[in-house]
Amino acid sequence: MAEKARLRAGVYPGTFDPVTNGHLDIINRAARILDRLVVGVAKNIGKSPLFPLEERVELVKAETDAIAARTGTIIEVVPFESLLVSFAREVDAQVIIRGLRAVTDFDYEFQMAGMNRRLDPEIELVFLMASEGNHFISSRFVKEIAKLGGDISTFVPRLTLQRTLDRVQQPQGSE
Repeated sequence: MAEKARLRAGVYPGTFDPVTNGHLDIINRAARILDRLVVGVAKNIGKSPLFPLEERVELVKAETDAIAARTGTIIEVVPFESLLVSFAREVDAQVIIRGLRAVTDFDYEFQMAGMNRRLDPEIELVFLMASEGNHFISSRFVKEIAKLGGDISTFVPRLTLQRTLDRVQQPQGSE
């Protein structure tokens, strides 16, 4: 009896606060090379996120459903707060996907790749360069521009745009 082929599974981690068009570009491209993609939404309290974890998971899920339908790739959106390699093992992923925007990203990612390789040499790292139109987008800048009243409509998808604007327009201390 033939053994069932193992799905090529990967993890794309991030805080996704908020999810941007750059994130979706990497997710779309990763979905074209994997059978199953787990988008790991990191708790990462050190970054004092604009959105609570549950809402970030909900937004990423809403924004990736169309990608899953279009590509036929299984896309799961899962919160996590462990070491990345531990999370990858937990969800049975053989690959960690990381997006690169600039040389500064490469330096940080190169160091992290070395550490992750030492922690688990069986998990491969795949770096995807951001597409030309998305290489400058970061969640940090999106939040800053939104808080200062700038137009973020070309940086984030529609649902995330509205939620981000609603969130930054709330009076301080009300959540």
